[in-house]
Amino acid sequence: MLVIKKYFNFVIIILLLTSNYCYSDNLNILFEKLFNAKNIQKAKQLEDEIWNNWTKHPNNDYLTNKLENGTYSMYQQQYRIALKLFTDVINEDPKWAEGWNKRATLLFILGDYEKSLDDIDKVLDLEPRHFGALSGRAQIYLSLKEYEKAVDDLRKAKSIYPLIKSGVNIKLIEKIIKDQQI
Repeated sequence: MLVIKKYFNFVIIILLLTSNYCYSDNLNILFEKLFNAKNIQKAKQLEDEIWNNWTKHPNNDYLTNKLENGTYSMYQQQYRIALKLFTDVINEDPKWAEGWNKRATLLFILGDYEKSLDDIDKVLDLEPRHFGALSGRAQIYLSLKEYEKAVDDLRKAKSIYPLIKSGVNIKLIEKIIKDQQI
């Protein structure tokens, strides 16, 4: 019986490691393709695939559903419900970047920039390639008139996703910075 239990535990560990590895490996391939995309249509398709990966928990459908419900609530302006759902997701799996990202988005909508920035820091600790979090943080910095920080984040996002739409704002913000220095 002890041998069977050890074997069972070994199989479970291998399955968990393998499922997370495939999740990460798939994202790595998508990011490589995104970086090398030659046109907007292909880049947008890859962006959508990356978002689909980010918004699906690698091994817990319940958390995926909870995140979807929170997102729906946020879009329906049911902010208290959304905040509770996103916070529950974070408490249940603090290593899933997208729980932090959705809550950061909600906090931005609510005007709580400080807490949103804190959550974005967590997102980027867990997924440094999260171009959505970088673009979101740039938006906050623009709202706070911290233009240099906004440009830095947009450049980082563009280094990951060269055809990102928000990249066009870099020159506009640089002009604002230049005009302020005059």
